[in-house]
Amino acid sequence: MPHQTNISPAAAGGAGGAGGAIQAVPLRRPGRWVTAGILAFVVFFLMQAWITNERMQWPTVGKYLFAPTVLEGLFTTIWLTVVAMVIGVVGGILVAVMRQSDNPILATISWFFIWLFRGVPLLVQILVWYFLAAIVPQIIIGVPWGPELFAFDTNALITQTTAALLALGLSEAAYMAEIVRAGMSSVDRGQAEAAHALGFTNQQTLRRVVLPQALRVIIPPTGNEVINMLKATSLVSVIAVPELLTSVQAIYSQNFQQIPLLVVACFWYLVVVSVLSVGQHFLERHFARGVHGAPSSRRAKRLPPNPGPITEAVSLMSAEERDR
Repeated sequence: MPHQTNISPAAAGGAGGAGGAIQAVPLRRPGRWVTAGILAFVVFFLMQAWITNERMQWPTVGKYLFAPTVLEGLFTTIWLTVVAMVIGVVGGILVAVMRQSDNPILATISWFFIWLFRGVPLLVQILVWYFLAAIVPQIIIGVPWGPELFAFDTNALITQTTAALLALGLSEAAYMAEIVRAGMSSVDRGQAEAAHALGFTNQQTLRRVVLPQALRVIIPPTGNEVINMLKATSLVSVIAVPELLTSVQAIYSQNFQQIPLLVVACFWYLVVVSVLSVGQHFLERHFARGVHGAPSSRRAKRLPPNPGPITEAVSLMSAEERDR
């Protein structure tokens, strides 16, 4: 509900038609304080029960928090995320452009790619790439029904890390293709038509006109995809890629301290996600400047203060009363 406003008689009939001061009285909302108190009590109770639980083995958590094996796994998780996102973003842009193409063959291929890699669970994709040698013992490059130019042993070519990157990157490319396509569709068609009228080619129009404007729509969900990718790297533990979860699993398989080591993994995931969330916030704020006519923060500070519609209405009321 809007705030109540009390307009004094002097404000309504002030000399010179100037609006008087308005005293805004905020509404009382006791329900907010009651809800906040209940939630604070519940959170405090859960935190107290969690921290004081002797079975959590907090000394063990502190012992392995900065263990070399854990930090190496954390580093592997981070670079897997970066490389897989690069594959996903580049592949997603290419697939999105193919999907928007007037060529029906390219559009059909891109649709099939998105349908396939979005429909198959990521864990299944990881296992399929890892066991690819079972159905394709050799990867052969040559002329169809002709001589073979190159032949590679699939087991030697598709390692654990390669299988993980292929599964993570191609799966992400399918999702990024839809994100990029939505961003490109948000740009008015007249922008591309104007660029073509100025003599721009399709590639120049895409690179200089469409994509820069589509970034405002593409950036926010891409930030969420980066966070999801960081967490999805834990799935590659099924093929023993030495990332963060695999590292803590290797430790607790020896000392049988499963929960303390999993707390260590959760801690580092939360730290990295928090850093990514802060970066995403500032990136979104940068690309959101000027949206819907809103000025940037620097420009807003230079604008004169706006009296607001209520003060203007009071001024008009004062002028009408004076004329009468």
